Amino acid sequence: MSAASPAASLRHDATVISIVGFVHGTSHFFHFMFPPLFPWLMVDFGLNFTQVGLTMTMFFVVSGIGQALAGFLVDKVGALRVLYGGIGLLALSGFALSAAQNFPMLLLAAFFAGLGNSVFHPCDFTLLNRRVSPTRLGHAFSVHGLSGNLGWAVAPVMLTMIATASGWRLAGIAAGCVGVFALGVLLLNRRLLVDVKPVHDAARAAGNTFDFLRSPTVWFCFTFFFIVTLAFGALQNYSAPIFERVYAVSIPVAASALTAYLLASAAGTATGGFIASRGETQDRTVAIALAVAALAAALLASAALPAAMLPVLMATMGFCVGLSAPSRDILVRRAATSAFGQRAFGRVYGFTYSGLDVGFAVAPLVFGPLMDAGRYSHVLWGAATLQLFAIATALTVGSRSRSPRPESPEGGKP
Repeated sequence: MSAASPAASLRHDATVISIVGFVHGTSHFFHFMFPPLFPWLMVDFGLNFTQVGLTMTMFFVVSGIGQALAGFLVDKVGALRVLYGGIGLLALSGFALSAAQNFPMLLLAAFFAGLGNSVFHPCDFTLLNRRVSPTRLGHAFSVHGLSGNLGWAVAPVMLTMIATASGWRLAGIAAGCVGVFALGVLLLNRRLLVDVKPVHDAARAAGNTFDFLRSPTVWFCFTFFFIVTLAFGALQNYSAPIFERVYAVSIPVAASALTAYLLASAAGTATGGFIASRGETQDRTVAIALAVAALAAALLASAALPAAMLPVLMATMGFCVGLSAPSRDILVRRAATSAFGQRAFGRVYGFTYSGLDVGFAVAPLVFGPLMDAGRYSHVLWGAATLQLFAIATALTVGSRSRSPRPESPEGGKP
């Protein structure tokens, strides 16, 4: 970016952060396009829980594969163009859902949604890294994560209300309109988001397209996201029935504990932005936060405390997980630039963040059998253990990215 007054720079950064945050919230909105409508879809199409759940399996499988590939496209044609396509596909998925006449058409809508969702992490983080001042990246990543949580919160309420009042098809149309509106916001502000690529040797960059896959740090980042999301997926999917059975509380009380987790996670993400940009100790911040989260999960699993502590323990866990998120994103940025410079932002972010989708897709396969076997507390012990593994991977990434030894397979500097 060209030199500008502090006020102009702040205004520019705030605008970019707000726009990218808004479109990220839109992607999270579409994460929950299908689940609130399950009761209506099951009745109209004669589906069981397993069948209707396949829509989400389709979504996350397509999103995971697509995210790993979208990073290459971002590095080649620019983040903004790819983001246009992703939002367009999300809008299309809403309209396709509203027009569905059978189960395969539902899966097609889920396919469009997953493909559209796949572009957001490589696009968003590339734009933020290149269009926001480095000193404000911690806040940028904080807003990015917080907006995603808000997207999750808005979708179930909005779509359930519309489906209850006017049917699920109108809810699908409304979701499509959300995508169209987000695309309009992006187009109106496109001049602020022009993807300025770093100057580098184009021939060398083309020859090194897949070198990042030979970097152990990149694989540690992918593993970190997979592990963290696997733990969160267990809580998101099963915490309410687990608490109902282990603590003998009602479903509303059990659900309120998950709500406490999500709200506290948003608060933690907002707070984490003030910590993430300081120094190069992001891995330690992540480690400390996840250690406290793991302790809270272990206390939940042990059932040593009364049921009244459920919301407190879940809120503690949520706050700590949220607090770690901006530092986690800074950590991935440092890991990427320490080995490859800025030329591989799209590829590195796309591949490492695909671990999120893989974690969401795998969580039901890992923890579902434990639930079916009645081993409810084992799911919570699993979540606690996974967070301990995540600490180890975060510390490893931090150590490697601080090392003066370049990790590029050619041994050259970025």
